[in-house]
Parts: sequence; C-alpha cells; structure tokens
Amino acid sequence: MNVRLRHDALVRSLRRNGTSTIDALADEVGASRRTVLRDISALRDEGYVIHADVGRGGGLQLDPQSVQTNARLTVPEVFALLISVAAMRAAGNLPFSELADAGLAKIEKALPSEKVKDLRAFLECLHIGQLSPLQDLSDMSKMDPDLLPAFEAAFLGRHFIRFDYRDAKGHNTRREIEPQAMLILPPLWYLVGWDPMRADFRHFRMDRISNPEVLAGTHFRRRHVPFEDDVCPYSELQAENRTSRL
Repeated sequence: MNVRLRHDALVRSLRRNGTSTIDALADEVGASRRTVLRDISALRDEGYVIHADVGRGGGLQLDPQSVQTNARLTVPEVFALLISVAAMRAAGNLPFSELADAGLAKIEKALPSEKVKDLRAFLECLHIGQLSPLQDLSDMSKMDPDLLPAFEAAFLGRHFIRFDYRDAKGHNTRREIEPQAMLILPPLWYLVGWDPMRADFRHFRMDRISNPEVLAGTHFRRRHVPFEDDVCPYSELQAENRTSRL
C-alpha cells in the first residue's frame, strides 16, 4: 500500500471507529508502528486535528471539524469510480444506479476544467462488454493499485508502457506496448495494446500486470481497435443509460 492510500485508510478508520490505537491502525493498514506514527504526523501537517489520549481507554481521535470538505480527487480516482459503476451496471448488479450517477455527477462538477478534459480523454479509451460464461475465473487476483495512475500518464501522453506480465500458464515476461484501450468484461479488466514486436493487438488481463512503467520520451498514434460486436464504448453506454431514464 503506497503512502497516499495508507493515509486515506487511516483517516477513514479514525472517522469510522471514533477512537483507535496505533497498534490497531498498524494492523489495519499492514504497516509498522513507526510508519503509522510518521503518517499521523504527516496528516496533522495537512491540517487534520488528531488528538492523542494516554492511559487505559485512550487512543487517537480525529476531530471531525478538521476534515477537509473539498475533495482533492485525482483523475485516476474519479476514473476508477466511474468505471466501477459502469462495470456493475454492465453486469446488471447496480441496484441504486440513479443515486450512484447523481453522486458521480457532483464529483465531476467539483473537478477543475483541466482535469475534466483529461477525464473525458481517459474515458474515450474505455470499452464495456460481457464476459463469456465459459471463462475460467479460478486464478483471478487483485489488481496493482499503481496501474490506473500509470495508465493515465500513458494514455493521455500517448507514451509506451512497460510492465511485467504473467500469462495463463504462469510464465513471466517483460512487455512494452502502445496502450490503445481498456476493456471491462465484468469481473475481468483488460489492457488492450498494440505490440510492435508482433505487429498486432494483444489483450492483457490487468490482474496479471505488475510493475508498470511509463516510458517518457516515447510517442505513438491512436489505432482503431477491432472489438467484438457486443463491446461498446463507455460513451455509448452513458447515452443508453440517459435515454432509458427519460
């Protein structure tokens, strides 16, 4: 867990639990006591008021009035929210879709104009489809949280991306491709890239990708990605959802 994710997890835990100890927080985020103490100090520097009560029954408490109300969301964070909702909707598993859309709309409105532009460009690369019922999901694993920030830089800057990839047989290779699209076939997510070595498109399961690296100074052109007929761009899915609510 990187520093930002750990800080977010600590704030959520303190808000949720009211009072917590350093040991409990360390167990929750999977870090040492020293690391959590350093994180608490950093959060205080950011403006969070965190009280420390000593003795039996004591612990750390977060002053709710100190929690910043202006969300400092990044493009990958908003993108992750949008595509998570899109994936649930595509799977027919979003019971409160109108509330989710309303909440996301408020978040998008709070974004600076330059971030909105980047978000739209990012979303143009997203496609949604249906997974074959014959697909084996027994080896599905957790995705690397560093993927989306790396994809943002690679897609928006049109830079090559390099990463380690573990194929279905467990073989590990180092790949270098042009990231052309992202494909969600719930519950699987794919990076679709043009492989210059093979002069063809390749689909890489995101849960098999690790150690992504954006290659600064490289550049590629957007290509038309041939998808199956049941795959649609995210923008079309949005339009269908708006029409269905009219």
